[in-house]
Amino acid sequence: MTKINGADAMLQVLYDWHIDHIFGFPGGSFDSGMNAIHNFKGKIKYIEVRHEEAAALAASAEYKFTGKLGVCFGSAGPGAVHLMNGLYDAKYDKTPMVAIVANVPTSRQDVDFFQAFDEKPWFDPVAVWDHQIKRADQIPSMMDEAIRQAYAKKGPAVLILPKDFGWDKINDNFRVNYNAHAASPNYAAPKKESVDAAVKLLKEAKNPVVYFGIGVKGAGKELKEFAEKFKTPLMSSVLAKGIVEDKFPAYMGSIGRVAPKPSDDIQTHADLVVWVGNNSPFSLFFFNPKAKVIQIDVDSEKLGKRHAVDVPILADGKKTLQAIIDAGEERSESPLYKAAMADRENWDSWEASFVDSDQTPVRPEPIFDVINKEADDNAVFAVDVGNINIDFQRLMNLHGDQRWATSGLYATMGFGAPASLAAATVYPDREVWNLAGDGAFAMMNQELLTQARYHMHVLNVVFTNETLGFIQAEQEDESHQPLSGVIIPDNDWSKVAEGMNVKGVVVRNKKEFEDAVKEFKNMDGPMLIDVKLTHAMPYSTELNTLDDPAFVKKYQAEALKPFSYFAKKYGVEDAAPASSASQDAEVDSEPDTTSGASQH
Repeated sequence: MTKINGADAMLQVLYDWHIDHIFGFPGGSFDSGMNAIHNFKGKIKYIEVRHEEAAALAASAEYKFTGKLGVCFGSAGPGAVHLMNGLYDAKYDKTPMVAIVANVPTSRQDVDFFQAFDEKPWFDPVAVWDHQIKRADQIPSMMDEAIRQAYAKKGPAVLILPKDFGWDKINDNFRVNYNAHAASPNYAAPKKESVDAAVKLLKEAKNPVVYFGIGVKGAGKELKEFAEKFKTPLMSSVLAKGIVEDKFPAYMGSIGRVAPKPSDDIQTHADLVVWVGNNSPFSLFFFNPKAKVIQIDVDSEKLGKRHAVDVPILADGKKTLQAIIDAGEERSESPLYKAAMADRENWDSWEASFVDSDQTPVRPEPIFDVINKEADDNAVFAVDVGNINIDFQRLMNLHGDQRWATSGLYATMGFGAPASLAAATVYPDREVWNLAGDGAFAMMNQELLTQARYHMHVLNVVFTNETLGFIQAEQEDESHQPLSGVIIPDNDWSKVAEGMNVKGVVVRNKKEFEDAVKEFKNMDGPMLIDVKLTHAMPYSTELNTLDDPAFVKKYQAEALKPFSYFAKKYGVEDAAPASSASQDAEVDSEPDTTSGASQH
């Protein structure tokens, strides 16, 4: 029988699973893996990152963009440890990925050897599946199992490969059943009695709303039809942005600290919440605890987990929304619906008033106005963590086939640059934007070298405001403490980019940014734009005290009206103050691409 190196057999399994690239950084303990990568160079592309953390974050981001798992690797010791941050991003956001971790030779384990430690216990808490190869002939079957477990359990799988096994010759007789895995899922339709119960609650409610998550990705049509027929404002988790286009009038945006004002205004006034495909851990801070809930999910463990539920529906989200639409009677506009629509119109007008602002340093609105106009209809956005999440949620109008990803529940800074590597690799013919604050970009900026090396068409937009803005706002608005550890020095990121073989530009106003974007669109390869941004914080939906003149002045919010104005105008009964729940980001935590379960 034909023999093959263990490491080559491992890559053959990846190839048979239709995996055509891998992210990682070499090391002596992974020499057999590097030899296999060389042997497969015509089949599997190797993206050599500058740090193993970037490899793991890129692999995690890949599934968020595509629904297909990514693969990364690291050497024994420090290489293994460096992978951990990306693995936790995948764990928290329920993202399938596989990490191949090298280990020292079996004869050198457990004897205090160079770069050696007991790796399996280290990865047990983060991995959905974590095993070390015990015999070389296990390698292909264990690689196949790692992929299956990552998909099935929706998280990171870790395969630990001792150095000596990668070189050992084994029988080349393992074959992958990829086609069986590729079968299309078909989740259950709702039962008639559940649909009838939901319709009854919708008919009786005074102020119903819809709260949807990434689990109903692909159900934008049904969500809009539902809102139009039953006159329900739509609110989403942060990661569900884009399922319904931002310009749809009834979509109020996400909820929480990063959200627009209207969604936070209306959340506590609903008496019925249609809760679909959403497992946000922050949901207990939102909505009236006495509100009735219709919850739709394919995972029974999620039903009632975040809120008392009156009608639990264990079924596909998209199918259930359509069934309720077909069975229900059209509603007239509720007081809350009218107030929400007027509140959003007021908010949109206020934001639009700044798009041509000549204030210096520049505000974010002019910058995002250019992005909204110039980004391709199929552009891909890698969004880092910090104030950029706030600006992206509020100011970015996603449309067409645009896609985006961020680090959700784990919220690790430095996500953007590695995610851009994943986006540029899987979508080589699409425009990729990496949007990051200066604090987050400083953590992973070395991946500009990777962008340059592989000539990736990535536009890195660094919003330089010389502070860790998200943390500054917490210290000012929540703990009311003196600013500590948040101020960072200004830096010319264009010079850093030029030193890494990336075109760099500094801009200070809308016209300069627009010119720089047009230059990028007419060139090949990566570019960096250092935007010198205002030091002012984004509007605080946590405080949202428009009856306070100091608050109004701070945020230039003279044109904004408090929700009490709209509540009184349209007769919203028992109007409560807008929520001041303090949350870093409101996210989903259980993925499923086609069903009602919360997913990336």
